[in-house]
Amino acid sequence: MIINTIILAGGKSSRMGRDKALIPIQGIPMLELIYNIVANISNQIYIVTPWQEKYQHLQLPNCQFMKEEKVDAGPLIAFSQGLTAVKSEWVMLLACDLPKLKVDVLKSWVNQLEGINENINPQYIAALVKSEKGWQPLCGFYRSSCLGLLSYFISQGGNSFQRWLEGNYVYNLPLLDDDVLFNCNTPQDLYW
Repeated sequence: MIINTIILAGGKSSRMGRDKALIPIQGIPMLELIYNIVANISNQIYIVTPWQEKYQHLQLPNCQFMKEEKVDAGPLIAFSQGLTAVKSEWVMLLACDLPKLKVDVLKSWVNQLEGINENINPQYIAALVKSEKGWQPLCGFYRSSCLGLLSYFISQGGNSFQRWLEGNYVYNLPLLDDDVLFNCNTPQDLYW
């Protein structure tokens, strides 16, 4: 199964106080760590960011940077921009601040997606984990064909992943490891 990946690295990191993508985790900047994990299963990796120059020094071979056109517009808008480049049927979407992401969990989800792909109704636009807080939109899979629905939602003033997903069919992926969804938002989150 061909999987492209979009990594979002455009947040202001205001609660963290510094760029989360550059925070070292085990000596590796978090964006590079995420890239290294998904490089094992992704055919093409796109990084959507308004600050490409800040990440030029990172070891990210064969990735394609996409300039985020509307800075501070939020992850839904950035995702829609990234989707315009995707050539695969399914795309993995990840935030750049998932320091406990595990390749074996992602591979398991890809294998599950591959096994059920033909049985998933084409109306399903995504395959995501659902928690008590709702869908986990920044660590999961989307059909690239959802771009039309997403663009329409945005054109109507929509900017919330949860609201967009509520109005569409989403396949519920099993949560294989709670840690995978852990993201860093504050300095305290770095001391897990």
